[in-house]
Amino acid sequence: MTYPLNPLVYSKEVEVEPIRAGFGRGLKVAGEQDQNVVALCADLTESTQMHLFRDAFPKRFIEIGIAEQNLVTVASGLARAGKIPFTSSYAAFSPGRNWEQIRTTATLNNQPVKIVGSHAGVSVGPDGATHQMLEDIALMRVLPNMVVVAPGDSLEAEKATLAVAQNGKPSYLRLAREKTPVFSTADAPFEIGKAYVLKEGTDVSLLGTGTMTYHLLIAAKLLEEHGINAEVVHVPTIKPLDHETILASARKTGRVVTAEEAQAAGGFGSAVTEFLSDVLPMPIKRIGMQDRFGESGTPNELMEYFGFSGEKIAKTVLQFTEDMPRYHQH
Repeated sequence: MTYPLNPLVYSKEVEVEPIRAGFGRGLKVAGEQDQNVVALCADLTESTQMHLFRDAFPKRFIEIGIAEQNLVTVASGLARAGKIPFTSSYAAFSPGRNWEQIRTTATLNNQPVKIVGSHAGVSVGPDGATHQMLEDIALMRVLPNMVVVAPGDSLEAEKATLAVAQNGKPSYLRLAREKTPVFSTADAPFEIGKAYVLKEGTDVSLLGTGTMTYHLLIAAKLLEEHGINAEVVHVPTIKPLDHETILASARKTGRVVTAEEAQAAGGFGSAVTEFLSDVLPMPIKRIGMQDRFGESGTPNELMEYFGFSGEKIAKTVLQFTEDMPRYHQH
């Protein structure tokens, strides 16, 4: 099946919208579909776009205040009572500040608490390193029972929110703050645990999650000018990983590059590397933060500075393909 891309994806006129806006719309729809959906926030209701749910269902909304540990423990109690609780805050604070409570009250008891971490990655911008959560993918994917989803754009975030509301599992939804290009369409598929080939290729597999998938598409377009036919695979679900799609792409191209707006250590790229090292060891390049914190700056400046823009990724991939031969199975 061909993944329907936004016709303007390679144009400067491509639509942009914060990924968190899609979450806000999706949560409101989830509330309309199921009266057991409830929402709890840590005093960031407008910032995380949870105000849409609050305004529609004020009796199903709880303002916890700046108390992230309490946020998830109350949510876990509500889940035990049969509700489907969504909690939202900045990712730096949830799961950053309350990981132990998530572990003990939600995942250990396998309660369907939905942790929504907004403002993740360096594209938070001027707020700087304290608010640029980069370690959350590693923190959350290591938890037993936890589902980890990083939508690529606002349309997918809306679909992911609805899917997470129905999956009956502890789940982490990773959202960005800044407006980002909408590369998908309203009829593009989304299913938890599925990855999608956005562009077919033969020379190298570019695997992206969250905001980075758009930049991989741009990189792949630039690589064509150098005779590199890159395959782009969008992996919105980091856990459970779509082994079948990733393995098929890796087997075809013989080289893999992963990209995430997060720490390279322990994150999405590590998940892919762990999987392929077990079944089909091959050259892998992980693009992500390399053992350092972020800085203050505009989102575009930071994405460029840390090598996350399409142009910078294209240069990295070009060097990788020059240095690293394709793996061929015998």
